[in-house]
Amino acid sequence: MFSRILVATRGEIALRIIRACKELGIETVVVYSEADRDTIYCRLADDTICIGPSYSSESYLNIPSIIAAAEIADVEAIHPGYGFLSEISHFAEVCQSSNIGFIGPSPKAMDLMGNKSRARQLALDCNVPIVPGSEGTVDDDTTALKIAHHIGYPVIIKASAGGGGRGMRIARNDISLASAINVARTEADAAFGNPAIYIEKLVTEARHVEVQILGDHYGNIIALGERDCSLQRRHQKLIEEAPCPSITPELRNLISAAAIAIAKAAGYYGAGTVEFLVDKHANYYFIEMNCRVQVEHPVTEMVTGVDIIKQQIRIASGHKLRIRQQDVKVEGVAIECRINAEDPRNNFKPSPGKVTTYFAPGGPGVRIDSHLYSGYTVPSEYDSLVAKLIVHRANRREAVACMKRALEEYIIEGIKTTIPLYLEIFGHSAFLSGKVDTNFVESEFFE
Repeated sequence: MFSRILVATRGEIALRIIRACKELGIETVVVYSEADRDTIYCRLADDTICIGPSYSSESYLNIPSIIAAAEIADVEAIHPGYGFLSEISHFAEVCQSSNIGFIGPSPKAMDLMGNKSRARQLALDCNVPIVPGSEGTVDDDTTALKIAHHIGYPVIIKASAGGGGRGMRIARNDISLASAINVARTEADAAFGNPAIYIEKLVTEARHVEVQILGDHYGNIIALGERDCSLQRRHQKLIEEAPCPSITPELRNLISAAAIAIAKAAGYYGAGTVEFLVDKHANYYFIEMNCRVQVEHPVTEMVTGVDIIKQQIRIASGHKLRIRQQDVKVEGVAIECRINAEDPRNNFKPSPGKVTTYFAPGGPGVRIDSHLYSGYTVPSEYDSLVAKLIVHRANRREAVACMKRALEEYIIEGIKTTIPLYLEIFGHSAFLSGKVDTNFVESEFFE
């Protein structure tokens, strides 16, 4: 097992990693930007190193600075969390060449699955259904037009190297197609340094269902059940739930087997998530794989009892998986709300600033993953996620009631948050009955 790890991320996931390391008896060193000097996780780490100014390009995305910090701190491995460098294969390669462990998959697997068009082909090779679309990246508008006419509108344009909802645009006719492609390319280039895009048929009335997998260096791969991530805004997830309330045991087995097959074909190890769309006829389609720990991993932890962060660290240390597929038991229902520093009623405008009052909910079944505290200033330079509120109860009805109670208890003053929106959602009849799709939030609350 590693004895000293560098935490190369920020926010709630940095604190989550530190907590896991403390329980494993591992020392932690946190790198931070000047904007994050006063964070709670910097106080809780064994050591800290400032790696640059507030801007991500000069700090959390600065590979030479992070490697230098790792060498100065004499760590054995780096945990990248999610975001920033977590899915950058070049960073994993630099870690390897510097004899520093990378707590994540191999650069080869990251390159393969991070390229969405190549990942689609891999899924086809594994006999896993994919959404109809282009065979690879689309380089010109004429080809894009032919593909759109072949598969039929509406279509969705996606960044080949994308993720997190960036570089994605919907086109419903020839007129909007060229504009959508141009915007998607520009956004993809700015976010990922790669303007390549591909096209898929837009599956309407679909649920976004993903399977959490764990794999070790010895070819052992297991699935930890699925999560429903259908409640989204602009392709950004807002609320996640495990298990998915609408799929049958048969479909659950099918998508879990598909996720394992894809991960094995990719030679994958570490924690990863294989994502699918499930249409109203219970047809499922592979869409992508995220080669890192997901923001929503806590809901899977709650229903399975498996600590995914600890498993990541053990796997990277060279340990075999101790958990067999038959050991995985899903118990109860878990729901997560992403608490963002945004104003939902003002086009989700970011709301950085000083938190004047902070009171976290508690009681049976409630978990908070957050780095907030009274007096903390939410910086404007980073993603707006400031907390994750997770509940776990015996069934969905009790979990929904628990979440409503916890949202009502949660006090964050001084900034705007998404809590008022979630209270509306948790009172909506369609959500309460589990009859939602990926368009639910926008169609019911923002049209």
